[in-house]
Amino acid sequence: MSEINLTRRKWLSLGGIMLGATILPNSVLALVSTPQPRILRLRNINTGERFSSEFSESKGFSAAALRKLDWLLRDKRNNQVAKIDPHLFSKLYRIQGNLGLRNTEIQIICGYRSPASNAMMRRRSRGVASNSYHMRGQAIDFRIDAAALSKVKQSAESLKNGGVGFYPRSNFVHIDTGPVRTWRGS
Repeated sequence: MSEINLTRRKWLSLGGIMLGATILPNSVLALVSTPQPRILRLRNINTGERFSSEFSESKGFSAAALRKLDWLLRDKRNNQVAKIDPHLFSKLYRIQGNLGLRNTEIQIICGYRSPASNAMMRRRSRGVASNSYHMRGQAIDFRIDAAALSKVKQSAESLKNGGVGFYPRSNFVHIDTGPVRTWRGS
């Protein structure tokens, strides 16, 4: 072959490589960015009831799923139901994601707490807030058995939104949608 043809082939080959290199990351990015279904799985340890549903980051849960969540997180002492802040469910999902535990069941210890239940608990323990976010439907106490409780706490704190209470002796983490703050309980 002539020298001109070899040079031309080298440039064409190099151009093909460069074109392929610019296309590859976009195709890989397209595969990675394909939305994966977001599924939240909860179990209320007091009632044994379970919830599992897909939700959208932009739209949240359907109205029917939110009603089921409100029932699942009702006050266990008197079956009173309140609307639960949907932001709590997004926080739970992000905590799971931070831990690499998507779709792992989250065990719910306490969701909504009626004023009467809160007052009764407050009489028994000085660690119960008189104006608890549980009474507003803005707090959940939970654990994820697949992760160390300290890691769950760290994941919750890394979100830097709402309150995070760490209760190692009682084996749960509290999250709420109030102001940013942290504390350690028993």
